Amino acid sequence: MGKRERAYVEAADIELDLSHLRRETRTALELAVVTLAPGALTERLAAAAGLLEALVELPPDSPPVIALVPKVVKRSKVALERWQKWRAKHPLEGKA
Repeated sequence: MGKRERAYVEAADIELDLSHLRRETRTALELAVVTLAPGALTERLAAAAGLLEALVELPPDSPPVIALVPKVVKRSKVALERWQKWRAKHPLEGKA
């Protein structure tokens, strides 16, 4: 596989990873809203979801994506970890 093809595959992988992370973060945000999770947690998820939403609309090799993806991915994963910890302590049954 040539250098150009390898770069294309890597870009496609990044796009797929961002798409999955965006979907997972958006779902967590929706559940956080429905379950009346703490405001700070909901805001973290909202910020992460919004940034991911914006980034997936841009070309993967654009300067904003290159500059922001590492920080946004980290922020999103931290928000999801906090959501999962909160959710484990507060089951969703009967909340919606």
